[in-house]
Amino acid sequence: MMPIARKEQFFSLFPEAPAFRFRQFETALFDPTLRDFSGISNMPLPMRETLDKQMAWLSLHPAHVLESVKKDTYKAIVELGDKTRVETVLMHNARGQWTVCVSAQVGCAMGCTFCATGKMGFTRNLLSDEIVDQYRFWKIFLHKQSEASGRISNIVFMGMGEPLANYDHVKESIGQLLRETDLGPTHITVSTVGLLPMLRKIVKDPEWPAVRLAVSLHSADSDTRKAMMPSSFDTFLEELLEWAKSYFEKNESRRRHLTFEYVMLSKINDTEKHAEALIRFARRVGKVRINLIPYNFTGSVYRDSLPADFARFETLLKDAGVTVMRRRTMGDDIAAACGQLIVEKEKQ
Repeated sequence: MMPIARKEQFFSLFPEAPAFRFRQFETALFDPTLRDFSGISNMPLPMRETLDKQMAWLSLHPAHVLESVKKDTYKAIVELGDKTRVETVLMHNARGQWTVCVSAQVGCAMGCTFCATGKMGFTRNLLSDEIVDQYRFWKIFLHKQSEASGRISNIVFMGMGEPLANYDHVKESIGQLLRETDLGPTHITVSTVGLLPMLRKIVKDPEWPAVRLAVSLHSADSDTRKAMMPSSFDTFLEELLEWAKSYFEKNESRRRHLTFEYVMLSKINDTEKHAEALIRFARRVGKVRINLIPYNFTGSVYRDSLPADFARFETLLKDAGVTVMRRRTMGDDIAAACGQLIVEKEKQ
């Protein structure tokens, strides 16, 4: 049975409650010192007692929490109210703070051939509560772990699932995170395979938060991309280019850029031909940053680019004036790195 949203639960329990009571309730959820509703001191005691009896403090609970050898990455397999499971990751970032990677779906329907999550298939979308609670879970975790203390400074929607295929709940969860945390919109990134109907909706949606977008490009050669990503099609790159123009028209800030994610696959998309195609496409788009990602999923026919090929590809882009970042591989020893998130159905 699909879980019920907290707001719906709250007002079914307290149909006469004024709106400010729910705001108090929602704000209290983000206090990492609290463990249950009894600690919400500005709410009436009978209301707190009812909440403790009728509602869970978190919409998920950890089935397993794994720590990397370097102690810079943690992965939690969490169980939701309907017994399905997703994975969420906490990573120490370059600023000495923490980044939370959240999942937006149980499984994924996109079927990208190089991604572990795509092997699961799709089960369901997550509610906004279930997305937000992945952040809350790690906030509580850090509060309790003195050796892993520090501020969560970034959230990335790069876990399991395609965020824009769960548009409404992802949008709602971002809104709540912006209201109830100290994160600004440029510290939240939504990654997508490039669902063009939803990308176009973002441009037209006045209520879509001004968060960063990262498009999983992985090749600027149409045939190569279609072979890697079943969601791609012949005219995808040209349509993405047209969308990018409208995106930049809406977001005129000089600091606003698009990120293209590019997983490096040996002899598949890391050749000189592919570098030249990417350079041409990046120049046509304009304000672009390319994130080159080492390949981490071993249960596949693909292999990571050889070090020399990776370096040559990166150098070609940099010499052409393209902004390039090489993503650090973190948590690969606990299968928490990019492309490794998977929960086997028989374990659910």
